[in-house]
Amino acid sequence: MGKEKGKQKRTYIGGQAVLEGVMMRGKTAYATAVRDPEGHIQIESRRIAQSKGMRVVSKIPLVRGVVNFVSSLVTGSKILMRSAAVYGDEGEPSRFEKWCAEKLHINVMAALSFAATVVGVVLALGLFVFLPMLFADLLAGTGGWLPRYGIGYNLIQGGLRLVIFILYIVAITAMKDIRRVFMYHGAEHKTITCFERGMDLTPENAKKCSRLHDRCGTTFLFLVMAISIFVFSIVNWVCDEYLNLFAYNDVVNFLIQLAVKLLFLPVVAGISYEILKLLAKSQSKLLLPLKAPGFALQLLTTREPDDDMLEVAIAAFRKVAEMDADPAVPETSFTASRMAKHYVAELRSYFAENGIDESDAEWMVSLEEGIPRSELDATDKIVLPSHVRKLDAVAERRIAGEPLWYILGSTEFYGYEIKTDPRALIPRPETELLAEAAVAAAKGGDKLLDLCTGSGCIAVAVAKECERAGKAVQVFAADISGAALSLARENAQANGADISFYESDLLQGVPGQFDIIVCNPPYIKRADIQTLQREVKDFEPLSALDGGEDGYDFYRRLADEAPAHLAPGGILLAECGQGQAEEVCRLFSSFAETEVRRDLEGVERIVKAVKRV
Repeated sequence: MGKEKGKQKRTYIGGQAVLEGVMMRGKTAYATAVRDPEGHIQIESRRIAQSKGMRVVSKIPLVRGVVNFVSSLVTGSKILMRSAAVYGDEGEPSRFEKWCAEKLHINVMAALSFAATVVGVVLALGLFVFLPMLFADLLAGTGGWLPRYGIGYNLIQGGLRLVIFILYIVAITAMKDIRRVFMYHGAEHKTITCFERGMDLTPENAKKCSRLHDRCGTTFLFLVMAISIFVFSIVNWVCDEYLNLFAYNDVVNFLIQLAVKLLFLPVVAGISYEILKLLAKSQSKLLLPLKAPGFALQLLTTREPDDDMLEVAIAAFRKVAEMDADPAVPETSFTASRMAKHYVAELRSYFAENGIDESDAEWMVSLEEGIPRSELDATDKIVLPSHVRKLDAVAERRIAGEPLWYILGSTEFYGYEIKTDPRALIPRPETELLAEAAVAAAKGGDKLLDLCTGSGCIAVAVAKECERAGKAVQVFAADISGAALSLARENAQANGADISFYESDLLQGVPGQFDIIVCNPPYIKRADIQTLQREVKDFEPLSALDGGEDGYDFYRRLADEAPAHLAPGGILLAECGQGQAEEVCRLFSSFAETEVRRDLEGVERIVKAVKRV
């Protein structure tokens, strides 16, 4: 734990509480830290882009207060919406939003945010300017005891503003979310104070610090209310005595006074800002009476935070300090919770734009969230931020060409989960027909060999299905690739399949005879490999694709080698590509009979050859 230093240091960093987090603003950047629904701290940071003119204006006394106030108001509103997005779903842009973006170059959500800020300012002016004025004006019209436009008149307005403000704070504190915002407000103050006292920034140290701070926005609001009494008294006196502006009926005079107040509000804000800066620069106890009212109001707008909240505030402080110290530090963004149906719609569009099958987006979300593909467009399930990050990473790898099932690490084949990686070809749905044919042909006591086993998906499916059917079938598997065999062994073990393995160039290293030989050999013409989809030709093993110059090299070898390894009446089952079945049957003409089976798309997919008895 850090120790306090004798001399207090000051920091330019200020902050604001947001929904489940804290925003810290420095000289060149701001950072918002939010604890997301999963309990992780997320940080969104942005550089502050200021023109040369704005930098000059921000240094002019009185003017800079107004500039900073407006800037903080706009930034704060935007950050509040962004922090809320971590917990909610921004949703898929509507057709209207898309049209506005494309045709008018308008961000509808940004426009709505600005509109909400404007409405908020108007309501605040009505509550804290119009209403006190109206009340004081009504009192002034009841007997002449209260002269209009004098200091008493403005004191009543100022007092009423303070009462309204206190009642407003007390009222909203009844809301659980607001109480938590006030706790984060306390965490913001404690973090800044901890730094200024020269202590290590830890939740333990910050907890010891005061939740009151002399640069707080609450103190600024009090100063605005206090300074307005004197400024408006002087302005009203000048307007009445020297400019004769209030020489009309009560209604007109009221409207003129309202306009004058609105006109001079920036002046009040500018003066209040300068006084706040002067008070914050000094720690003299002589100034405590001036600071005390602001501190008293802060007791309403801050609450004691817990350690988790302090951790969030410290994360925001450190991030903005890091960005101020090093211009090369990159910006970061929140990962928001998303509604699954909106998220999958965005992924579909993103994949379509990049030439990727849209169904991959559906598979990604379906498998990650456990939602059936058929229900994706109707579900109200929320995808949590960590899942969104994972899916976003998967999407980027998919866009780069990497096969989806390599990225996900597994796929389903015949109802069994099969591990997938670049050691072997990804199992295809059409190959399930080959496994089905092998299971149908197998009888109790048979020996079955799966050649070119790759991931072992066929061997696993046959072994498990025969076991389920009560068929005592011995299953063997062979491949020339030692890497592929290691993957096949992993899949056999994971699925509890009893399979014996051989490393063999087709049948050359396999001893004995078998009742059934199953094979899904490489059958792509060598010249056609470069025409395949990027994810196939660039990522899947070439040895599992290359069928020679005409695509039939392995079928010729099967025709030559298989008979010697088949028992009399034994069955050879081979998968083939579109348009190859006729030639494969011709190559297997030495067998007693051949038969072709079509897949669900009508493609002649499986050739069955029976050895003569």
